[in-house]
Amino acid sequence: MEDDGPVATVRAAITQVAWTGGRESMIARHEELAREAAAGGTQVVGFQELFSSPYIGTAQDARYHALAEPIPGPTTERFQALAAELSLVVVLPIHERAADGEFYNSAAVVDADGALLGRYRKNHIPHLPGFWEKFYFRPGNLGYPVFHTAAGRIGVYICYDRHFPEGWRELGLAGAQIVFNPSATKPGLSNRLWELEQPAAAAANQFFVAANNRVGQEADEFGPDAPHFYGSSYFVDPRGALVGPAASAEKDELVVRDLDLDEIRAAREDWRFYRDRRPDTYHTITRP
Repeated sequence: MEDDGPVATVRAAITQVAWTGGRESMIARHEELAREAAAGGTQVVGFQELFSSPYIGTAQDARYHALAEPIPGPTTERFQALAAELSLVVVLPIHERAADGEFYNSAAVVDADGALLGRYRKNHIPHLPGFWEKFYFRPGNLGYPVFHTAAGRIGVYICYDRHFPEGWRELGLAGAQIVFNPSATKPGLSNRLWELEQPAAAAANQFFVAANNRVGQEADEFGPDAPHFYGSSYFVDPRGALVGPAASAEKDELVVRDLDLDEIRAAREDWRFYRDRRPDTYHTITRP
Protein backbone atom coordinates (compact mmCIF):
# COMPACT_ATOMS: atom_id res chain seq x y z
CA MET A 1 0.00 0.00 0.00
CA GLU A 2 1.35 3.39 -1.01
CA ASP A 3 1.89 6.48 1.12
CA ASP A 4 -1.01 8.90 1.02
CA GLY A 5 1.08 11.73 -0.46
CA PRO A 6 0.88 15.44 0.33
CA VAL A 7 -2.07 17.20 1.91
CA ALA A 8 -4.64 18.16 -0.71
CA THR A 9 -8.29 19.04 -0.93
CA VAL A 10 -10.08 17.66 -3.95
CA ARG A 11 -13.42 19.01 -5.13
CA ALA A 12 -15.36 15.99 -6.40
CA ALA A 13 -18.79 15.55 -7.94
CA ILE A 14 -21.21 12.74 -8.71
CA THR A 15 -24.35 12.72 -10.82
CA GLN A 16 -27.81 11.24 -10.38
CA VAL A 17 -29.91 11.63 -13.51
CA ALA A 18 -33.29 10.25 -14.58
CA TRP A 19 -33.40 8.43 -17.92
CA THR A 20 -34.20 11.02 -20.57
CA GLY A 21 -35.50 8.50 -23.08
CA GLY A 22 -32.55 8.68 -25.47
CA ARG A 23 -28.84 7.95 -25.58
CA GLU A 24 -27.81 11.27 -27.13
CA SER A 25 -29.87 13.29 -24.67
CA MET A 26 -28.34 11.38 -21.75
CA ILE A 27 -24.84 12.08 -23.04
CA ALA A 28 -25.69 15.74 -23.59
CA ARG A 29 -27.16 15.99 -20.08
CA HIS A 30 -23.96 14.61 -18.57
CA GLU A 31 -21.82 16.93 -20.67
CA GLU A 32 -23.89 19.81 -19.28
CA LEU A 33 -23.35 18.57 -15.71
CA ALA A 34 -19.62 18.11 -16.30
CA ARG A 35 -19.39 21.72 -17.47
CA GLU A 36 -21.39 22.90 -14.48
CA ALA A 37 -19.09 20.96 -12.15
CA ALA A 38 -15.92 22.29 -13.76
CA ALA A 39 -17.23 25.86 -13.65
CA GLY A 40 -17.53 25.46 -9.88
CA GLY A 41 -13.97 24.26 -9.48
CA THR A 42 -14.61 20.51 -9.48
CA GLN A 43 -11.55 18.39 -10.28
CA VAL A 44 -13.19 14.98 -10.71
CA VAL A 45 -16.72 13.89 -11.62
CA GLY A 46 -18.22 10.40 -11.58
CA PHE A 47 -21.30 9.47 -13.60
CA GLN A 48 -23.92 6.85 -12.66
CA GLU A 49 -23.88 3.20 -13.70
CA LEU A 50 -24.38 2.67 -17.49
CA PHE A 51 -24.83 6.42 -17.65
CA SER A 52 -25.79 6.82 -21.33
CA SER A 53 -28.47 4.10 -21.46
CA PRO A 54 -31.48 2.91 -19.53
CA TYR A 55 -30.68 0.39 -16.82
CA ILE A 56 -30.87 -2.63 -19.13
CA GLY A 57 -30.75 -5.18 -16.32
CA THR A 58 -34.46 -4.52 -15.82
CA ALA A 59 -35.21 -6.83 -18.77
CA GLN A 60 -33.57 -9.69 -20.62
CA ASP A 61 -33.61 -8.43 -24.20
CA ALA A 62 -30.78 -9.01 -26.68
CA ARG A 63 -31.57 -5.80 -28.57
CA TYR A 64 -29.83 -3.86 -25.80
CA HIS A 65 -26.52 -5.33 -26.88
CA ALA A 66 -26.68 -2.72 -29.65
CA LEU A 67 -25.97 -0.06 -27.00
CA ALA A 68 -22.54 -1.51 -26.25
CA GLU A 69 -19.38 0.11 -27.56
CA PRO A 70 -15.63 -0.41 -27.25
CA ILE A 71 -13.29 1.39 -24.89
CA PRO A 72 -11.84 3.52 -26.40
CA GLY A 73 -14.85 4.30 -28.53
CA PRO A 74 -17.17 7.15 -29.50
CA THR A 75 -18.35 8.01 -26.00
CA THR A 76 -14.98 7.74 -24.29
CA GLU A 77 -13.37 9.81 -27.04
CA ARG A 78 -16.08 12.46 -26.71
CA PHE A 79 -15.46 12.75 -22.97
CA GLN A 80 -11.70 12.62 -23.39
CA ALA A 81 -11.99 15.79 -25.44
CA LEU A 82 -14.29 17.36 -22.84
CA ALA A 83 -12.00 16.34 -19.96
CA ALA A 84 -9.04 17.99 -21.67
CA GLU A 85 -11.06 21.12 -22.37
CA LEU A 86 -12.26 21.41 -18.76
CA SER A 87 -9.15 19.98 -17.01
CA LEU A 88 -11.54 17.52 -15.34
CA VAL A 89 -11.04 13.87 -14.37
CA VAL A 90 -14.06 11.81 -15.48
CA VAL A 91 -15.25 8.39 -14.28
CA LEU A 92 -17.36 7.15 -17.17
CA PRO A 93 -19.49 3.99 -16.70
CA ILE A 94 -19.93 2.27 -20.06
CA HIS A 95 -21.67 -0.80 -21.52
CA GLU A 96 -18.46 -2.17 -23.00
CA ARG A 97 -18.16 -4.41 -26.05
CA ALA A 98 -14.74 -6.04 -25.86
CA ALA A 99 -15.35 -8.41 -28.80
CA ASP A 100 -18.28 -9.89 -30.64
CA GLY A 101 -20.45 -11.49 -27.99
CA GLU A 102 -18.23 -10.30 -25.11
CA PHE A 103 -19.70 -7.53 -22.99
CA TYR A 104 -18.80 -5.94 -19.65
CA ASN A 105 -20.37 -3.47 -17.25
CA SER A 106 -17.38 -1.15 -17.14
CA ALA A 107 -16.14 2.29 -16.18
CA ALA A 108 -13.46 4.15 -18.11
CA VAL A 109 -11.28 6.60 -16.19
CA VAL A 110 -10.19 9.71 -18.10
CA ASP A 111 -7.54 12.03 -16.69
CA ALA A 112 -7.72 15.83 -16.67
CA ASP A 113 -5.53 16.05 -19.77
CA GLY A 114 -7.90 13.79 -21.72
CA ALA A 115 -5.76 10.66 -21.42
CA LEU A 116 -7.68 7.39 -21.15
CA LEU A 117 -6.00 5.80 -18.12
CA GLY A 118 -7.84 2.49 -18.33
CA ARG A 119 -11.04 0.81 -17.23
CA TYR A 120 -12.60 -1.16 -14.42
CA ARG A 121 -14.89 -4.08 -15.27
CA LYS A 122 -17.58 -4.92 -12.71
CA ASN A 123 -16.48 -8.12 -11.01
CA HIS A 124 -19.67 -9.22 -9.26
CA ILE A 125 -22.59 -9.64 -11.64
CA PRO A 126 -26.11 -10.03 -10.19
CA HIS A 127 -28.87 -12.18 -11.65
CA LEU A 128 -31.98 -11.35 -9.66
CA PRO A 129 -35.46 -10.08 -10.55
CA GLY A 130 -35.02 -6.67 -12.14
CA PHE A 131 -31.24 -7.05 -12.18
CA TRP A 132 -30.71 -9.63 -14.92
CA GLU A 133 -27.12 -8.62 -15.63
CA LYS A 134 -25.73 -12.10 -16.29
CA PHE A 135 -27.87 -12.06 -19.45
CA TYR A 136 -25.64 -9.25 -20.73
CA PHE A 137 -22.29 -9.14 -18.97
CA ARG A 138 -19.31 -11.33 -18.23
CA PRO A 139 -17.66 -10.92 -14.82
CA GLY A 140 -14.76 -8.50 -14.84
CA ASN A 141 -11.27 -9.81 -15.55
CA LEU A 142 -9.07 -6.77 -14.83
CA GLY A 143 -8.89 -7.02 -11.05
CA TYR A 144 -9.21 -3.87 -8.96
CA PRO A 145 -7.07 -1.19 -10.60
CA VAL A 146 -6.29 2.14 -8.99
CA PHE A 147 -5.75 5.04 -11.38
CA HIS A 148 -3.25 7.83 -10.69
CA THR A 149 -5.10 10.96 -11.77
CA ALA A 150 -4.73 14.71 -11.43
CA ALA A 151 -7.33 14.50 -8.63
CA GLY A 152 -5.62 11.72 -6.68
CA ARG A 153 -5.62 7.93 -6.73
CA ILE A 154 -9.03 6.75 -7.85
CA GLY A 155 -10.66 3.32 -7.73
CA VAL A 156 -14.01 2.14 -9.05
CA TYR A 157 -16.46 -0.43 -7.68
CA ILE A 158 -19.82 -0.77 -9.49
CA CYS A 159 -23.23 -1.23 -7.80
CA TYR A 160 -23.61 -4.92 -6.80
CA ASP A 161 -19.85 -5.04 -6.17
CA ARG A 162 -20.43 -3.05 -2.99
CA HIS A 163 -21.92 -6.07 -1.22
CA PHE A 164 -18.52 -7.81 -1.36
CA PRO A 165 -15.97 -6.44 1.14
CA GLU A 166 -13.01 -8.14 -0.50
CA GLY A 167 -12.85 -5.74 -3.44
CA TRP A 168 -13.02 -2.68 -1.22
CA ARG A 169 -9.97 -3.98 0.65
CA GLU A 170 -8.13 -4.71 -2.63
CA LEU A 171 -8.64 -1.08 -3.61
CA GLY A 172 -7.42 0.13 -0.23
CA LEU A 173 -4.32 -2.03 -0.39
CA ALA A 174 -3.61 -0.65 -3.86
CA GLY A 175 -3.61 2.90 -2.47
CA ALA A 176 -7.02 4.24 -3.50
CA GLN A 177 -7.92 7.60 -1.97
CA ILE A 178 -11.38 7.99 -3.53
CA VAL A 179 -13.49 5.04 -4.67
CA PHE A 180 -16.41 5.80 -6.99
CA ASN A 181 -19.37 3.41 -6.69
CA PRO A 182 -21.81 4.17 -9.54
CA SER A 183 -25.06 2.28 -9.01
CA ALA A 184 -28.59 1.50 -10.14
CA THR A 185 -30.42 0.69 -6.90
CA LYS A 186 -34.16 0.33 -6.31
CA PRO A 187 -36.28 0.24 -3.13
CA GLY A 188 -36.63 -2.98 -1.20
CA LEU A 189 -33.83 -5.04 0.27
CA SER A 190 -31.25 -2.45 -0.73
CA ASN A 191 -32.50 0.56 1.24
CA ARG A 192 -30.78 -0.23 4.51
CA LEU A 193 -27.69 -1.54 2.75
CA TRP A 194 -27.42 1.67 0.73
CA GLU A 195 -27.20 3.62 3.99
CA LEU A 196 -24.86 1.14 5.65
CA GLU A 197 -22.41 -0.49 3.26
CA GLN A 198 -20.48 2.41 1.74
CA PRO A 199 -19.88 4.16 5.08
CA ALA A 200 -18.78 0.83 6.56
CA ALA A 201 -16.45 0.19 3.62
CA ALA A 202 -15.00 3.69 3.85
CA ALA A 203 -14.34 3.32 7.59
CA ALA A 204 -12.92 -0.21 7.31
CA ASN A 205 -10.59 0.74 4.48
CA GLN A 206 -10.00 4.40 5.38
CA PHE A 207 -10.67 6.12 2.08
CA PHE A 208 -13.39 8.33 0.62
CA VAL A 209 -16.34 6.75 -1.17
CA ALA A 210 -18.50 8.50 -3.77
CA ALA A 211 -21.78 6.58 -4.00
CA ASN A 212 -24.22 7.64 -6.69
CA ASN A 213 -27.50 6.07 -7.72
CA ARG A 214 -29.80 6.54 -10.67
CA VAL A 215 -33.07 8.34 -10.00
CA GLY A 216 -36.63 8.00 -11.26
CA GLN A 217 -38.63 5.26 -12.97
CA GLU A 218 -37.78 4.18 -16.52
CA ALA A 219 -41.40 3.30 -17.30
CA ASP A 220 -41.28 4.64 -20.86
CA GLU A 221 -38.61 2.06 -21.58
CA PHE A 222 -39.75 -0.91 -19.49
CA GLY A 223 -43.39 -0.29 -18.56
CA PRO A 224 -45.13 0.27 -15.24
CA ASP A 225 -43.20 -2.49 -13.46
CA ALA A 226 -39.86 -0.80 -14.08
CA PRO A 227 -37.86 -0.17 -10.90
CA HIS A 228 -38.03 3.28 -9.33
CA PHE A 229 -34.45 4.26 -8.56
CA TYR A 230 -34.19 6.36 -5.43
CA GLY A 231 -31.14 8.57 -5.93
CA SER A 232 -29.90 9.52 -2.43
CA SER A 233 -26.33 9.83 -3.72
CA TYR A 234 -23.64 10.82 -1.23
CA PHE A 235 -19.97 11.09 -0.31
CA VAL A 236 -18.52 9.49 2.80
CA ASP A 237 -15.21 10.13 4.53
CA PRO A 238 -12.51 7.72 5.82
CA ARG A 239 -14.21 7.51 9.22
CA GLY A 240 -17.57 6.55 7.73
CA ALA A 241 -19.28 9.94 8.12
CA LEU A 242 -21.29 11.58 5.35
CA VAL A 243 -19.61 14.57 3.72
CA GLY A 244 -22.61 16.88 3.58
CA PRO A 245 -26.18 15.59 3.20
CA ALA A 246 -27.30 12.89 0.80
CA ALA A 247 -28.98 13.98 -2.41
CA SER A 248 -32.69 13.93 -3.16
CA ALA A 249 -34.50 10.63 -3.64
CA GLU A 250 -36.54 12.02 -6.51
CA LYS A 251 -34.76 14.50 -8.74
CA ASP A 252 -31.65 15.04 -10.83
CA GLU A 253 -28.71 16.40 -8.87
CA LEU A 254 -25.06 17.18 -9.20
CA VAL A 255 -23.56 16.48 -5.78
CA VAL A 256 -20.32 18.43 -5.17
CA ARG A 257 -18.16 18.04 -2.09
CA ASP A 258 -14.67 19.08 -0.96
CA LEU A 259 -12.64 16.06 0.17
CA ASP A 260 -9.63 16.69 2.39
CA LEU A 261 -7.30 13.83 1.48
CA ASP A 262 -5.27 14.46 4.62
CA GLU A 263 -8.18 12.88 6.51
CA ILE A 264 -7.02 9.54 5.09
CA ARG A 265 -3.65 9.84 6.78
CA ALA A 266 -5.24 10.97 10.05
CA ALA A 267 -7.71 8.07 10.09
CA ARG A 268 -4.96 5.57 9.38
CA GLU A 269 -2.80 6.96 12.16
CA ASP A 270 -5.70 6.78 14.64
CA TRP A 271 -6.80 3.28 13.61
CA ARG A 272 -4.01 0.97 12.42
CA PHE A 273 -6.19 -1.40 10.44
CA TYR A 274 -3.61 -1.95 7.72
CA ARG A 275 -0.86 -2.61 10.24
CA ASP A 276 -3.01 -5.05 12.20
CA ARG A 277 -4.32 -7.11 9.27
CA ARG A 278 -3.56 -10.84 9.51
CA PRO A 279 -3.46 -12.12 5.91
CA ASP A 280 -1.49 -15.14 7.15
CA THR A 281 -4.65 -16.29 8.95
CA TYR A 282 -7.18 -15.71 6.15
CA HIS A 283 -7.30 -19.14 4.53
CA THR A 284 -10.89 -19.75 3.46
CA ILE A 285 -11.75 -16.30 2.12
CA THR A 286 -10.35 -16.92 -1.37
CA ARG A 287 -11.61 -20.48 -1.78
CA PRO A 288 -14.26 -20.98 -4.50
